[in-house]
Amino acid sequence: MTDTLPPAVRVGHGSVSVTRTGNRTFDGSNERGSTLKIGPADAPGHFTPGELLKLALAGCAGMSSDRVIARRLGDEFQETIWAHGTSDLDEDRYFAIDEEILLNLDALEPAERAKLLTLIRSSIDRSCTIARSVKGSIELSKTVNGEPLHP
Repeated sequence: MTDTLPPAVRVGHGSVSVTRTGNRTFDGSNERGSTLKIGPADAPGHFTPGELLKLALAGCAGMSSDRVIARRLGDEFQETIWAHGTSDLDEDRYFAIDEEILLNLDALEPAERAKLLTLIRSSIDRSCTIARSVKGSIELSKTVNGEPLHP
């Protein structure tokens, strides 16, 4: 048996890989050279696959709505997006993930605020590839500062 792995033949834009680093631990990489650690919840400094799914959803929501928010709040707005959810242990899958978007909307009038919330929802619905990919498999809900974003 040899320690040399065969070369990947289809690496291209959007390709990612995981390389085993130990018992149930991996280094994840993309074709651009970025890396992160993947492993079980008890592996210090590692993300679990479920956490990566939630990060993908939160990051995609942020990227999808960034421009519409910046147009109303300015380019230097602050935002944090949390994705909450735990897997169902019996079925070993996620049934629901809640995305919590935190923004300072104090400078907006109520009508402007309502319009921005509508634009955030429609931007995410239209542009978030990750949410569109899991829709129907996982119930996704979103709030901005605790206020539900309705379709």
